[in-house]
This record gives sequence, C-alpha cells and structure tokens, in this order.
Amino acid sequence: MTSLFDRLFHKKTKETLPRSHQYPEEPKLETADPSTGVLDKKNTSASLPNIDIDLEVTQLIVGVAQSSGIQRDHNEDSLFTLTTNLITDERAVDFGLYIIADGMGGHDNGELASRIAVGRLASHVINTLYKPLINSTSNGVEISIQEAMQNGVFQAHQAVKKETNGGGTTLTAAIILGDQVTITHVGDSRAYLLEPDGNIKLLTHDHSMVKRLVDIGQISPEQALIHPQRNVLYRALGQGEPFEPDIFSFQVCHGCQLLLCSDGLWGVIQESDLAQKIYSSQSPQVICQSLINSANEAGGPDNISAILVRFPN
Repeated sequence: MTSLFDRLFHKKTKETLPRSHQYPEEPKLETADPSTGVLDKKNTSASLPNIDIDLEVTQLIVGVAQSSGIQRDHNEDSLFTLTTNLITDERAVDFGLYIIADGMGGHDNGELASRIAVGRLASHVINTLYKPLINSTSNGVEISIQEAMQNGVFQAHQAVKKETNGGGTTLTAAIILGDQVTITHVGDSRAYLLEPDGNIKLLTHDHSMVKRLVDIGQISPEQALIHPQRNVLYRALGQGEPFEPDIFSFQVCHGCQLLLCSDGLWGVIQESDLAQKIYSSQSPQVICQSLINSANEAGGPDNISAILVRFPN
C-alpha cells in the first residue's frame, strides 16, 4: 500500500498572488510638523510583503444528526465521525472515518451491540491505519485499507456475539483517504453517493429478507417499504455464521457527497427527496438536521441517523 499513500501525499505548492490581488500598500503616515502643527503627508511608508497563499489545502466538510424518532422511546443507533487533514511541507491528505450502526435485540442489547460495533471498528482503524499515517517515524502502513476494514468488522462481530445476550447490529462505514473511498457494509443501513449533477446512487445492498424478495421479483420496491418482515435481516453483526461483510473501494469525484444513514431515514424518505434536500443547502450540518426533521414529520417510526460528507470541489 505504500504506492497509494505516496500518491496521496502530493507535494504542496505555493503561489504568489499577482500584485493586483495582494494587500495594498500601507497608507502614508500623516504626522504634524512640530513647529507649525500642519499635517505632513510626505512622510515615508512601508508596504506589506507579498503574501504566499497555499491554494491546495482542502478539507472534507461533514454534518451529522440523530434522533430516536417519534414512535421510539429509546435510541439503538450509534455513530462515529473522524475528519482530519494531514498537512506538512511535504504532503497534504484528507482522512475521514465514518460509521453508522443500527442495533437490534431489545432496549439494552441493541444499544450495546451498536455501541460495541462502532467502538471496535473505530479503534481498529485508528490503530492500524490512522496512527501509522500521522506518525512521522513510521515506515508506512503495512496493511491494505480493505484488509483493515475487514479485520475491524470481524473483531466487532465477535465482540457483539460475546458481550451481548443475543444482540445484533447493522454496520455501514466509510474510510476516506484523499479521493479514495472504502465502504464496508452489513445489514440494512445504507451509503449513497450524490454526484454534482444531482444524481443519487445507492452504493450498498440491503441484507434483508424483503430485499431478496424484491431481487427475485416477488414484491415491488414500494411493497417492500410496508412489508411486515421489512426489518428481518439475514446478515448482521453478532448474528449467525458464516459472516461476510461487503467491502469495496472507488475513487470519488470532486464535488460529490457521501451519505450514510440508518433505515429510519431511507425507509420513510424517497431517494429523489433525499437528493433534493441534500442539494437545497451548502451546509452538511443543516442538511442532516433537515433530513432528520423530515423523517420525524413523516411519522418517525424508527431511530434516525445521518452522516453527510462533502468532498472538495
């Protein structure tokens, strides 16, 4: 993976702005002649030095919001966000880690399962990828991003099985390193990619019984939204073996946006409406809160979580 990190750690460049864009010369000092008291406007002046502006420093802009919903008295969703910039004289790179987990198995077990899953995956990724990334004395990352994600999810799966009494959880997570995104996914939380032209693309595949019925043509997508078994999953952390998460990577376009959300959002808000709301504001935080409010206005039948990441233009 050294080649990937070498590619991302591009050399920073600086550009001196043309004179017309630099700060104007400092105004001449106006001082009074001690003998006459008349202002002397012929005093010397000093101009500010040329300002070097770094034009390559960019950053991920992130919004996050959550609600227990209208019809639930407790929250079984957990989420995690980490957004950083590594900027030195030699390199500059964006790094982000975003995780959503929707617990199941009752009040205590669901909350515990989602919290354990998020914590274990976040800890593993930070220790195996993030710390070597920022450690100036490190020889580089010795594990691929997908391998790190897979190992972290398996550790989370085993921890949920061991530490909860029959609890389980979905998990959808994204690692962003420069312009590369790696997604890992289990269950029916979702990841969407929103492109600058307004197109919205579902990146993940629901591991649910109703999704299988839709795939084989027994029910329509509209029927799946109200199917009595719409919350039944055939794959989740802490539930059943063999266990295999979906993991994939892709290169993101400039100006794209990445949405992670639990089914409390996508289950009541149509994709076209998601896209419309996301492009209605420049602030990911405002957008996330608006999405949560819309889901609650639509009845809020479940816990609702949303993370929106906007990539640099």
